Amino acid sequence: MEFRDYYKTLGVERSASEAAIKTAFRKLARKYHPDVNPNNKDAERKFKEINEAYQVIGDAEKRKKYDELGADWEHGVSQEEMRRRYARQQQAAGAGSGAGAGFESGGDFSDFFSQFFGGSGGGGFRTGSSRGFSGFDFGNDQPARGPDLRAEVGITLLEAMHGAKRRLDLTAEDRCPTCGGSGMVAHEEKQGKARVIRSAAPCPTCGGQGVIPARRTLEVSIPAGSADGTQLRLKGQGGHGSRADLNGDLFLTIHIEPHPVFTVLGRDLRCQLPVWDYEAALGAEITAPTIDGKISLKIPAGSQTGRVMRLRGRGVQARGKDPSGDLLFELKVLAPTDLTEEERALMEKLAASRKARKVPDPRSELMKS
Repeated sequence: MEFRDYYKTLGVERSASEAAIKTAFRKLARKYHPDVNPNNKDAERKFKEINEAYQVIGDAEKRKKYDELGADWEHGVSQEEMRRRYARQQQAAGAGSGAGAGFESGGDFSDFFSQFFGGSGGGGFRTGSSRGFSGFDFGNDQPARGPDLRAEVGITLLEAMHGAKRRLDLTAEDRCPTCGGSGMVAHEEKQGKARVIRSAAPCPTCGGQGVIPARRTLEVSIPAGSADGTQLRLKGQGGHGSRADLNGDLFLTIHIEPHPVFTVLGRDLRCQLPVWDYEAALGAEITAPTIDGKISLKIPAGSQTGRVMRLRGRGVQARGKDPSGDLLFELKVLAPTDLTEEERALMEKLAASRKARKVPDPRSELMKS
């Protein structure tokens, strides 16, 4: 009796989640189904192997037993010992009868499966459904939620402060309306009051993918106080689900475009503010820019380059639990370069006066090293 690696059969890792196993099973089942591969013995054999693998590792209880069996097999435990062990487990759990039909032929499982898992299985294909492919829904008996979408939008700093509207053109993937997302279309014949499925083929609308590209245009409101990196969730504006209430969401990330005057630091705004050397030395009241206009700003006497003056609450405005940012002015002291003769004489007089007072050399600390 040959050990069967069901994980390898479905092409998944041993750590794969239930959802990943189900997805792999559906993909392979569509590929190897007999209706898609008529008179193909290799495809029929592969189809049975896929179904058998899914009935074991697609079932939590059977998967647990199988994982234990696989480890024991690799460590050389005898087949007879494994038979006794699993017989005891099944008796303790009240198991051993199997449940349901494998696929439409009624089972046809390997000796390995029959020996350790009771000879029949449940949870593979289900018949009697009009959805999906060739009468089977591939285990998809739950309403399908549409995929979430992600997009980015750039706004100006002024729009971040006051809010804006944007028209977005998005490309999404919607469930194919022809095949319902299965990727296959069944061909039926009526026999009396019953409808019998005779064959199936890849959906002509989606080419067997189950989804179709869809373009949509949205009018989006950007709320005032949006900082760089703010993410908005637009409920129901993602990919279409099997019902309107199952549509995915759109996650929109806001980016603030560079501004010629202000740098955005979180919710703070920073501006490098030039001042003349005499304004910095004597103190002055000057005009400084803001996002919405101008303000009067007092420069303290003796200010140096790099000094930061903070106006609280004048940055990007508050939004939700995030408080308003501040407006920061970093002073940059400038020396005049176009002096008149009179101005030069005054500067020379100032230099001589400071030298006579023996004002310390501002570079003296640099000479100590």
